Order: sequence, then structure tokens, then C-alpha cells
Amino acid sequence: MSDFQRPRGSIYYRHFGRYSEIVSVLVKYGFGDLLSRLNIERYVSVGRRIFRAKKKGVEKFSRWERIRMALEELGPTFVKLGQFASNRPDIFPQELITTLETLQDAVPPFSEQEALRIIEKELKTPVSALFKKFGTTPVASASIAQVNKAVLHDGTVVAVKVQRPRITEAISIDLHIMYHIARLLQKHIQGMDFFNPVQFVDEFASAINKELDFVTEALHFDHFRKNFGDDPTVYIPKVYHDLTTRKVLITEFINGVKITNIEELKRRRLDPREIAARGASSVLKQIFRHGFFHADPHPGNILILEGNVICLLDLGMTGILTPTSRGYLGDIIVGVANGDAHKIVRTLYEISNQQAKRGDELEYQIAELIQEYASRPLGAINVGEILNRLTQILMMHRLKLIPGFYLLVKALVTMEGIGYKLDPGFDMMKHIEPFARQLVREKLTPRRVAGYSLDALQDYFYLFRDLPSDSRDIFQIIKSGKFHMEIGHHGLGPFLNKIDQSTNRIVYGLVLASLVVGSSIVVLSDIPPRAFGMPVIGMGGFIAAGLMGFGLLISILKHGKM
Repeated sequence: MSDFQRPRGSIYYRHFGRYSEIVSVLVKYGFGDLLSRLNIERYVSVGRRIFRAKKKGVEKFSRWERIRMALEELGPTFVKLGQFASNRPDIFPQELITTLETLQDAVPPFSEQEALRIIEKELKTPVSALFKKFGTTPVASASIAQVNKAVLHDGTVVAVKVQRPRITEAISIDLHIMYHIARLLQKHIQGMDFFNPVQFVDEFASAINKELDFVTEALHFDHFRKNFGDDPTVYIPKVYHDLTTRKVLITEFINGVKITNIEELKRRRLDPREIAARGASSVLKQIFRHGFFHADPHPGNILILEGNVICLLDLGMTGILTPTSRGYLGDIIVGVANGDAHKIVRTLYEISNQQAKRGDELEYQIAELIQEYASRPLGAINVGEILNRLTQILMMHRLKLIPGFYLLVKALVTMEGIGYKLDPGFDMMKHIEPFARQLVREKLTPRRVAGYSLDALQDYFYLFRDLPSDSRDIFQIIKSGKFHMEIGHHGLGPFLNKIDQSTNRIVYGLVLASLVVGSSIVVLSDIPPRAFGMPVIGMGGFIAAGLMGFGLLISILKHGKM
């Protein structure tokens, strides 16, 4: 996180109203059972009644649909959270991913007066001095910002992206609450350590913070313009940096056709098949050559200009791939094309930086997946389907890859889906394979091999250079008697608790048996004082033993163990 720091202290008291609202919505859509397991009642005193106030009729919707409905009702931060989660098939089930992809980010626009006020405050200049004309009706409106059309004094038509008023403060509060809930999930729900909810919120906070900074998005535009500067098939709008701040972004206005509006494309005599090929090429260049790609290339962010030129918009969400990661991706693609399951498995373990625990089983499952597609002609292979199923296999084996891997999978799957709409005979594998093979060849060029060898020699040099001093330090520690070893255990907590519980019951039973035997001796000895002809001390002992025995029985029955 940068602007949003992890909250410390009792933040739920400072944001009590919003916290209660979130709890109410979650209960409304049938998640009261989860909140009870998290012990939320302890933090939000909204009364136990609210945990039973489920909305009538929600039972007819699936759990995944109810999650989507709750996120939409909770507002912009949670809608963005859902969209962010839809890019992480390594964490969430495919049914939920599919549902989250339908989240609606369109919200009613805010007033023209509010937009003008923000522009003047950010640019410290009257709107009349900035624009010759400012459109009153937004051309687009989303959860974080809206876009208005305007005309500069030199006649240039521009798009003015204005951040929603008070959206930063609202997102900050919601992130604080998300952190608290993430910590409760990690504490109370078994198995959550692997998914690490706090780290997930960290990644989401970083991503949304970048989207809120329009200066960063302006730099993304510049990066893309530079990367595609010599490519006439792709156009990136110009940014007016002197009119751009964290909350206002001004670019040239693009009047094009939405990439999936096939009827309009044909009416303007544009070629859908050529557009599909160019769209695929643009995405693959971003991933395999530039290592910097548009992470949200949905149809609304891609316009088509005259000459079948691809125009990319809304560059707030991007992904980065290092040269090493690009090489790994090329190995996976070539492995799929060649049916080499072993190569894919080895590459996956290298990416995840994990040791093979069930390598043979993983290799068998991937070989089975490849074999299923081997009999199909190349043009009939759905790359998105293969990557999604490969992701599910990775989840089964709990292999954690870099988040950027799943962003690029999403980008490829989205572009492939657009390609099929434009051209029923579209073949994504045909476009991908040359890029992947080129990456693999580049790894084996003499220059690259020499670079690898030089790096390895440097590592060995530093290893042998430092070995004597490191060894001396180790022996000094041993000689001084300060050398010690730490041995940790994992998963023994529940077992030790059971042992403690069993020991306590045995001791309890022995005390109970001693009390019964002692009371019996007192009764038989006829020791005074007496009541109803029986020793009072003996009667008291029997009553105490009965109560203790009854309590022990209730405890055993309550825990379901006899």
C-alpha cells in the first residue's frame, strides 16, 4: 500500500456507521452464519436481531449470485474488489469468477457543477479559461470517475476524466474495514492461511490506489504510445499533461466504433476479420515483447478507427511481466503446442518457486489435459479454455504463481472471446505460437547464454569469496557457546488441546470418584451431625458428587464425544 496504510487500533469504532451498513448488507444476502463465525457481533453492536434479518427471497439465488448482489449494493470499493477478485482464479472458484465478471460498474453520473468545481480546484484555473465548451452530459460514468466531452480554445476536442467527489475518503474507510475482516477470516476460518486474505487486500489496495492516481494513468498512456510508436495498426490517445492531476485526466477525444459493434463496423466498411487479427497481435505484443500490457481489455476499452486501427482506452489497470516471466510463459505455450507435459510442470514449479511434492500426479493431469486437445486441429483449440483449466489444476496442487500471470491469462481470454465474435474462424493459437517460439529461441541465443554463464560465474565468485569469512563466523559462534537451534512444529495445537482436555477429564473423574468413596465411608461410619437419620457431611458429599457428575455428562454430550 502507498496512500492507504494498514489500519492500527479499533478502526471499527471510528467508522461504526459504515461498518454496520456493511454487516447489514451481508446479513441481508444470507451471510450471517459467516459473520457469526468471525465473531463480528463483538465489534459491531447492532444487536443479535440483525444477524437473523435475511432478505426474503434471496434463497432462490445461488451463493455466488448473492455475493455479486451484495458487492453491487455495497458500492464502488466493493464492486472494484469483485472485479479484482475475478482476475484471481488461483484463490476463488470458477463459479464465483464467472459471476463476478458480470458485476456492473456503471453508476449514475454526478452533477456538472460538481465536476466543474473539481476541475477548477485541481487545475486552479476557471473552467472558462480552460475550455471553449464543456459538455453537460457525461459520455461515460463509472464507480471511480466519469468522462465529459469538451473543446479547448484551439478547437481540439478532448475527453475530460474527473474523479468522483469524496471517492478517495470512501475507499479509504472501506479498505480499513476490509483489513479488519481479512484478519478475522485468517484468525477464525481454518485453511485461510494459504489464501492469505490480508495479502489479498494489500494487493487490491495497491491496485485501486493506482487507479485513483490519474497521473499514473497518464504515464501509462505515454508508455503505450512509445511501445506502439512505429505500429500503424494501433493508436494510443494523446495526453495533455499540463491539464492532468491526480483527480483530472485530459486526453484527446476518440470518435471510434466499439470493437464488438459488428453491424456498425460493417456499415463503415471496416473488416471484422482483420480487426480480430490486429487485436490479437496488439495484446500479444504487449505481453511477449513489451512486458507491459493492458490488464482490462474489455470491449468498452477498445475502439476501432478508420483503416481498422485499434485504439486502446482507460489504461488505469496494467500488468507487468519481467523478461524471465515472459520466458516462462513462452515455455508453457510451446509445451502445450508440443504436448510436452514435463516441460510445463518443470516451468510451473520454477515460476511458483516451490518444490515438487506431487510432481508425477501434476504431470499426469497436465498430460491428460494436453491429450484431450491433441486430436483437435490447431484452429479448434480454445486457448482461454486451456489456460482456465490449467489454472484449476494449479489450484488443486496449491501452486502459487505471480498475480501478473492471472492478469495476462484474463487479457488473453478476453481478447480471444472478442476475436471469436468478430471472426467465427479466429485461431488464437495460430497468433500466439510464433511469439512463444521466438521467446524460447531468444533464451538460447549465444549472447543470452553468455549472459547466463556470466551471472552464474559471478554468483560462484561471490560464494567462494565469502566462504572463508562466513565459515569463521559460524565457528566463532559455536566456540562462544551461543550456537542454538530452533525446532518448530505445525498442526500440533489441536492435538495438544485434546490431550489437555482428556487429562482434565481424567483428573475430574478421579476427584469425583474420591468424593463418592469418601462420602460413602462417612455415611457408613455414622459420623454426626445427622439429618433425617443420615450424616450431613456424607449427604453433602453425595450431592456435590451428583452435581459434578451431571456437569461432566453435559460437557461430554455437548462436544459429541462419549
